[in-house]
Amino acid sequence: MKAAFKSLSTVFIVSISGVLFSSLHNDQAPDKTRFNFPYKQAGLNERQAAAHLLSRFTFGAKPADVDALVNLGLEKWFQQQLSAKVPDDSLNKMLSGFDVLKMSNAQIVNTFPKGAQVLRMAINDGFIDKDSVNKKDDKKEYRNQLMAYMQQKGIKPQQELYRQLISQKILRAAYTNNQLQEMLTDFWFNHFNVSLSKNDCAEFILNYEKEVIRPNVLSRFEDLLMATAKSPAMLMYLDNFSSAGTNTNMEMNGQLSEKFRDQMQMGMVDSTSAKAKLLNKLKQGKKAQGLNENYAREVMELHTLGVDGGYTQQDVTQAARVLTGWTVYPMSDKGYGGAKKNRVGRIGEDKLKQRGFVHEGDFLFAANRHDNKEKVVLGKKFAAGGGYEEGVELLKMLAHHPSTAKFISRKIAVRFVSDNPPQSLVDKMAKTFMEKDGDMKQVLITMTSSPEFWNKEALREKTKSPFELAISSVRSLNGAISQPVQLNNWITKMGQRVYFYQAPTGYPDRGQYWINTGALLNRMNFGLALASQRIPGVKVNLLALNRGHEPESAEDALVTYSKLIMPERDLDETVKRLTPLLNDPDLDKKVDEAAGKTAPQRDLTMATNQDIKMSDDMLNNQVKDKVSKKGLGKNSYASMQNAVGNNSMLSQVIGIIIGSPEFQRK
Repeated sequence: MKAAFKSLSTVFIVSISGVLFSSLHNDQAPDKTRFNFPYKQAGLNERQAAAHLLSRFTFGAKPADVDALVNLGLEKWFQQQLSAKVPDDSLNKMLSGFDVLKMSNAQIVNTFPKGAQVLRMAINDGFIDKDSVNKKDDKKEYRNQLMAYMQQKGIKPQQELYRQLISQKILRAAYTNNQLQEMLTDFWFNHFNVSLSKNDCAEFILNYEKEVIRPNVLSRFEDLLMATAKSPAMLMYLDNFSSAGTNTNMEMNGQLSEKFRDQMQMGMVDSTSAKAKLLNKLKQGKKAQGLNENYAREVMELHTLGVDGGYTQQDVTQAARVLTGWTVYPMSDKGYGGAKKNRVGRIGEDKLKQRGFVHEGDFLFAANRHDNKEKVVLGKKFAAGGGYEEGVELLKMLAHHPSTAKFISRKIAVRFVSDNPPQSLVDKMAKTFMEKDGDMKQVLITMTSSPEFWNKEALREKTKSPFELAISSVRSLNGAISQPVQLNNWITKMGQRVYFYQAPTGYPDRGQYWINTGALLNRMNFGLALASQRIPGVKVNLLALNRGHEPESAEDALVTYSKLIMPERDLDETVKRLTPLLNDPDLDKKVDEAAGKTAPQRDLTMATNQDIKMSDDMLNNQVKDKVSKKGLGKNSYASMQNAVGNNSMLSQVIGIIIGSPEFQRK
């Protein structure tokens, strides 16, 4: 059985590695742009330059990647990564079982409603007696009734949506052949951050990343900005979905007349007094909703101009008025949005269009909620009487503003060059941004074609985030992930809760945010857990990395595997610093104790207690975390001896390498 597994692992590793570069021999240049990388001016040879490219534009180099990239040619590899068209058959097969990836936002909303909404639906449908909900003696029966209702209606706990969302991200990062596109997806999602911590937008995040971010990361910045502005996830996250203008009484009465006429036609009202009540209700609704400046502020400060981009608070308020009426098209059959969906359906698309409404996919411009008075933003006048086109014009203006070119260029340079990129490089990128209509491919070509990108001071200057560390570790060991949620538990433990960063700023891109004493300890423990096969659902064959040759000693293993895992680096000092750890006779005991203390439990994300109980009861096919403090007792370290292609010495050495400061850098 062990031999069979070893053979299967070898085939898997070879096939994945082969797919990555086999298709790269086809000419898939994104355009006719010709460029050369000036790495020789910085004193780098071709292999060192290849390793640098892989460190910045992939989630980590695999053992054979440097050789393959050199054989192909650095510029050609980068051109093909810019095309983002390298076949991903193996990854697509892995993702084929994720049913949520095939769902529209409307299907997700109706399949994964919030727990409180499910309860209301069950009560309304007579499945549950509302008087029994809070009775302690009936909790078990109540849960059973609720689960039966969900199964009958095809409803699933939101926890399952989160599991699939996080799992697909991990698999894409680890196995896609279009690594640059996935790196940029991570970057731009962070730039236009939304969070699962805000329930209102959580159900839209999967398609936000899949349909809004990923397809636009190598297009024009304007396209990306416009797509995010219209997405349900962003509209809900920054509250623009509820932002409404305050118009004159005449305009209010105009809206009232339309609404009253609709209700008269449907037989909902039949008297003048009802019209008066409707007017009062409409006024109260306007007052309750009002203008919301959250998105207008962040689209200037975080998405485009930057905090020093030259705008004022008055510009924020005026921009918010321009964007009133930008909301989410109702898609829920029941619960939130249900009444609005039914009303829109009765009125009809044609009538809505005649009244100035705009419906594009899941986006809706509600003309009756738009502030149609005159506005002025950054000196540009928006005449009274405008509608949807005002918002489009505003976003285009922001996308092409010189401050935006500088802000976006610096942020890209911080992510892919250094925490403090040279101003000369940022200026070159900003110039290209303005001259090339915000074309992200051209901005990236300018960056990588500049000497500053290849300067030795920029080599390995960046620090890996916990997500990058986990994925790069698996890739460097040619690991096989069958249970992504288990890897995510460690990513969370190391300080990065994927999709849960609450602030619209997104996670900081600077190393000082990630590194402290506790973080380094967790990173070391992660490396040891991975190498010793203590992460369920993540398999590595350590001997296969060295073509089946077992090192003669721990010292020999340290040198050999450091070169394999961290190619083209000067590792003399690193080996010198790590060697004393190999000679600690109590290290295995210390490691085992540390693992027992830090082994992460099942990540329950943000589900309510009710959701968790339903999830545990219903999702019998989901991965259960079999790692517990009790299971990591004094004999667990010896279990490494039974791992395929591993032994305790080798696991210890590689765990130390992955946990070392040098491996944390990229």
